[in-house]
Amino acid sequence: MMKSALMSSTLRQEVLNWLHTAVPEVRLQHILRVEQMAIALAEAHQLSVVQAQQAALMHDLAKCFAPEKLLAVAAAEEWELDPAEQQVPHLLHAPVGAVVAREQFGITDETVLRAIAAHTLGSPDMDAIGAVVYLADALEPGRGDTPQLHHLRQLSYGDLWKATYETCVFSLQHLLERRRPVHPRTILTHNGLLTICRQSTQSVTA
Repeated sequence: MMKSALMSSTLRQEVLNWLHTAVPEVRLQHILRVEQMAIALAEAHQLSVVQAQQAALMHDLAKCFAPEKLLAVAAAEEWELDPAEQQVPHLLHAPVGAVVAREQFGITDETVLRAIAAHTLGSPDMDAIGAVVYLADALEPGRGDTPQLHHLRQLSYGDLWKATYETCVFSLQHLLERRRPVHPRTILTHNGLLTICRQSTQSVTA
């Protein structure tokens, strides 16, 4: 398989320089693993490597922002917040990260910005690049090496949407087992992915 072009090395270095001052080393290493897995998944599914790489590298720009800063950006952007976001402002780090990508690094590609914004909770209208970044964030090697994670990683290179659905279920189970609040968008993402998977199965068996 011919390797696709990567994002601008100048932009990548600019983002890395910024991240070095904004996140601890352990978070930076996670980001780099997500970047590598997103590139590999984009190549496997013949998607834009540049878009996948940019979104993956910038997905956690706001990961270490204080709750007050996350809420301030949300207010400035005039977002209507769900009670779960008000209770746990950290849930806002994904959409706030998209704002940082736009304002700090001049990213205007809506596909990239949507992928950054949806990497934690997903989205019922997530596109393929969004699915790649969602999977890479959840399944990068640093997340562990359980049989379930191994299965999801293998599946992600073969059936993008089934892997995204099963990873969403995995995340939901994790939240429920720990009695954590579930954001409504996670449920909407689950239902949207379930519809996609059912339609795919029906088209194969038709």
